[in-house]
Amino acid sequence: MKKAVLVTITFLCMGVQILFAQITEKPEFGKFAITNATIHTVTNGTIEGGIVLIEDHTITMVGENVKIPTDYQVIDASGKHVYPGFFDANTRLGLEEVGSIDLTQDFNEVGDFNPHMMAFTAVNPNSVAIPVTRVNGITNVVSIPSSGGIAGKAALLDLWGYTPDDMAMERSAGLHIEWPSALKGGFWDDRSDEEVQKEYEEELKELNEFWKEAVFYNEMWRQYDLDPEGRKQPDKNIKMEAMREVVNGEVPVIISVNHEKNIKNALEWTNDKEEIHFIFTGVNEGWRVAEELAEAEIPVVTTSLYNITRDYDNYQRPYQNAGLMAEAGVKVMISTGEGVENVRNVGFHAGYAATYGMGKEEALKAVTIHPAEAFGVADELGSIEEGKKANLFIADGDPFEALTKIEHVFINGYKIPMTSRHDQLFEQFLDRDAVNR
Repeated sequence: MKKAVLVTITFLCMGVQILFAQITEKPEFGKFAITNATIHTVTNGTIEGGIVLIEDHTITMVGENVKIPTDYQVIDASGKHVYPGFFDANTRLGLEEVGSIDLTQDFNEVGDFNPHMMAFTAVNPNSVAIPVTRVNGITNVVSIPSSGGIAGKAALLDLWGYTPDDMAMERSAGLHIEWPSALKGGFWDDRSDEEVQKEYEEELKELNEFWKEAVFYNEMWRQYDLDPEGRKQPDKNIKMEAMREVVNGEVPVIISVNHEKNIKNALEWTNDKEEIHFIFTGVNEGWRVAEELAEAEIPVVTTSLYNITRDYDNYQRPYQNAGLMAEAGVKVMISTGEGVENVRNVGFHAGYAATYGMGKEEALKAVTIHPAEAFGVADELGSIEEGKKANLFIADGDPFEALTKIEHVFINGYKIPMTSRHDQLFEQFLDRDAVNR
């Protein structure tokens, strides 16, 4: 009995410590003027000594010699740089807390086909990883469910808000498909080539049948909507209902695929679906099929830090992958790759890509305007322009450099407190020797 009470008290204390570690200041909201800054607009060049005016949620003015109303809070950014908020388009942020504990993971569901499952409904706005991420200048992510063939709908999030409703820019940002592999899983995979191909064909057949059923279901309801009085109302099917916006081309289809053969198979599958907007994620061997991806006009989300996929590949290939695809004409987005802990490092991933052939300008687009365009929110995000949402940050240097300090972050017009669990732990343990004397 005493042992049980002691364990309970211990866990309660741990819970208090965790909650304490998440406490941050309240954000500021209102009218702000960022002055004397080098403004990297992304879409309209760089403005030296420029001014950005923010009112409520919106950027209201960008330029030089802008008259600042007296009721604006002025932030002097002399010697500083203003960038659009960075955007990681392939994460589990908000859906996972501790990778080794199942109870803190909410990105998967039982079953192979779950288009009706919405990542938005599982987002935890109080995740410790969110403040850690946003103080590094990342203002937006796409959180993607991952399980089975069709895992569900991804959510496009602002990284500030008290509820999922506050955070969600797009509740249904894209349908996620895990592409079936036509390759062995690794050296441990003892299946024959024939068995691998047979399993691939079976999985692809199931996907095709599900897709055809969805197209039929959508057409059936379309016909009924045109003549509700002259036709019998079809039965509702929750999974097929969730597919309607997909087959109508209203929601992108996000396909996770990595190896050359699988990418080619996925490209072939997309050929007869011209009305659908596809996005490929992962794409570790995209450089091998860059011309085909460019011809198909399919944007890709990739990372620059992963192990080489073949023993004989040059060790630089992961770093070069994004640049080689961009050079071929592919619209490339840089991501940290489905994780949680390292989403804060998306700028450094872009820095690797920039160094290994992509170039700084294209790498900056890969974490700003390109994901905004691919997910249909370029009218709100991705650049510093009048009328867009005030998602931006102020840095004392190049944000692709590890020593650069992010000094201010704005999300949806809110000036975000620059505190996180990392900062609090640093402060807590900085002078621990002094208190133990």
